[in-house]
Amino acid sequence: MGGKAALAGTTGAARPKPLGADRFERALAIGAIIMLGFVVAAILRGQPSWPRVPLTLWIHLATMITALALTPVMLLRRRGDRPHRLLGTIWVAAMLLTALDTLLLRLVNHGGFSIIHLLSLWVLIQVPLIWWSARSHNIRQHRSAVRGMVFGALLIAGFFTFPFNRLLGQWLFG
Repeated sequence: MGGKAALAGTTGAARPKPLGADRFERALAIGAIIMLGFVVAAILRGQPSWPRVPLTLWIHLATMITALALTPVMLLRRRGDRPHRLLGTIWVAAMLLTALDTLLLRLVNHGGFSIIHLLSLWVLIQVPLIWWSARSHNIRQHRSAVRGMVFGALLIAGFFTFPFNRLLGQWLFG
């Protein structure tokens, strides 16, 4: 062994260069920051109603805020290193807890399940696949699945928490 491989203590196998954020990922990161700002503003404006909010909804908001806050960090920083894996594990846990908690939230539709619960089931299937694709170093699948999850489950679903007389919309615009 010689050169850089000997200095680094490796067997000479080159480690793949981490992928940087592309334009779409930067847009997703900006979208997550904007969504986080709207959610925090809504929660702060809704302070008089806080005592009437069920615990399951507070858990949902906390886990969703965690995932939203980590999303731009994960998309814009260096990937594949130990901090990325740690933050990714926290993001995965937040997404899973958000989806599980959503199954307990049935405040609309007369206490029954609604169309949004299908998204929760999708998240419960996809998030472990996101984690597994990262662990098995299937970068293409991992990147694609993360992008889809951020776009669909965080941004699109998040957008629909504001109109239609939903709680965050009432707090923010009411």
